[in-house]
Amino acid sequence: MSTFVEDSLLPGLDRVLIWFNDPENWWGPSGLLTRIREHIEYTLIILLIATLIALPLGLLIGHTGRGVVAVVGIANGLRAVPTLGLVILLEIWITPKIHYTDAVPGLLQRGALPFFLPVVIVLIILALPPILTSTYAGVNNVDPAVRDAAKGMGMTGWQVVRKVEVPCALPLITSGIRSATLQVIATVTVAAYLPFLGGLGRFIKDGAGQLNDLQNGYPAMVGAGLVVAVLAVLVDGLLNLMDRLVVSPGISGRFSKRRRPGVTSQAIREAQLTQA
Repeated sequence: MSTFVEDSLLPGLDRVLIWFNDPENWWGPSGLLTRIREHIEYTLIILLIATLIALPLGLLIGHTGRGVVAVVGIANGLRAVPTLGLVILLEIWITPKIHYTDAVPGLLQRGALPFFLPVVIVLIILALPPILTSTYAGVNNVDPAVRDAAKGMGMTGWQVVRKVEVPCALPLITSGIRSATLQVIATVTVAAYLPFLGGLGRFIKDGAGQLNDLQNGYPAMVGAGLVVAVLAVLVDGLLNLMDRLVVSPGISGRFSKRRRPGVTSQAIREAQLTQA
């Protein structure tokens, strides 16, 4: 009985610091630096595709006012998707139908592509709602008088979108992208549950089967979780800095002495309630 109790005890949290201080855990094809690179690469691919889908669609819906009910319903439905369950379902359904198994240089090893596509599809579904709803809300809340003035100057519909609506909605658009980025960084760890894929989730997945292992067990799991959290905070800070650089001070109002809540602030609050 005592032997069972001793064997079932997890290593102490002090082993996490020892794990971080071991150079063997940082370097090599399975080291922490490689896993961080894979994690970031997966995240960038997913966010790029999700933005290319959601941003034009949100601009179109916000500009025309059509399809609002469908967008709200679809966005709310996508948020309820069980990520890991859908990844496993798509692996069973899609992976056997993909016969291209060559390596993708710098991204995927040989045989990984059929397993990578289900992960990409599911996480795109996860990233779409915040970008889509924030873009729609930002464009929809542009002051109608501003639109009318732009049309009175002879601007076409595309020029109104590009020169008026997008700049005014930019704070909310970037807010949606930031929200999607954090969700993907935290959730892309599920990729490790499929063969041939890496990322920081690989430490968590492999460590779950050998918790008492001082090298690859519980300390590696906790360490990887901490790295995911730190990565999310760093990326959010970087996106916040970019937001301050690309958004006009006149739109954000961050340099005004008396900041008065306006259309942008109201739209941000509405989008936050929608995403909740």
